Amino acid sequence: MAEVGEDRGWTAENVQQLQELIREKVPASMISLRLRRSQEDVHAKASELGMAIPPE
Repeated sequence: MAEVGEDRGWTAENVQQLQELIREKVPASMISLRLRRSQEDVHAKASELGMAIPPE
């Protein structure tokens, strides 16, 4: 399994999970743990999708 911060693409399933977590108002720190990605990656993808992650 890929480590946090390792460069890997976003699967459709990962994007769907990210969107659901953002809609549930889960903070970036928790999203990053759930998806095993850095907070920077999470924020970047959310921005690309036009979504805002709630503050901590």
